[in-house]
Amino acid sequence: MKPNLSSSPPPKPDIRVALVEDKPGVRDSWTRLINSLAGFACACACTSGEEALRVIPTVKPDVVLMDIFLPRMSGIECTTQLKLILPKTQVLMLTAVEDDELVFMALVAGADGYLLKRTTPENLRAAMLDVLGGGAPMTSEIARRVVESFRKAKAKSKPEVHLSAREEEVLILLSKGYSNKEIASQLSIGAETVGSHLKHIYEKMHVRSRAEAVARYMTSKA
Repeated sequence: MKPNLSSSPPPKPDIRVALVEDKPGVRDSWTRLINSLAGFACACACTSGEEALRVIPTVKPDVVLMDIFLPRMSGIECTTQLKLILPKTQVLMLTAVEDDELVFMALVAGADGYLLKRTTPENLRAAMLDVLGGGAPMTSEIARRVVESFRKAKAKSKPEVHLSAREEEVLILLSKGYSNKEIASQLSIGAETVGSHLKHIYEKMHVRSRAEAVARYMTSKA
């Protein structure tokens, strides 16, 4: 009998996903979830932003699921640095909290989409396919907030702002997603002092929130 020379096309390789999550239980659960989705595979699961910056560039995944709240280096700062190394890799931010300021800061940092951790497996899979296809998956509520944030930032005039050296340092750390407590630790000053600097920064920049301050700062650097 002649061998059957016809052959079916090789199966498409799985879409490789990198996960960055510091909580062991959540990390294991999400790893299992990713591997359970048809056509997807978890390429690596990192416990911190620092580990992600070491491992993910060597793995070169298609998509990164990035927790915003990470110890030491925040997910926002990690995204900023990761995008410099792998600009074409899609990054989806994951968080349990709906926060328009964090959404704005994450998108400024280079995130390609934003999802809540309560997202269903079906919606997670759809979101990853969407972002790989050039979309920007977000809940409709978050999308509206982001649009409003960009409109506000665009509507603001851009007079020259004169900040002190310390205020500039605080603003830079703010733009990287650091909390007041983390900024205080980085600069070896008290949290109340950070709050005082932020008050002065808001007054000088004529803004009312962290998101607006970061938007003005990023716009001025563009």
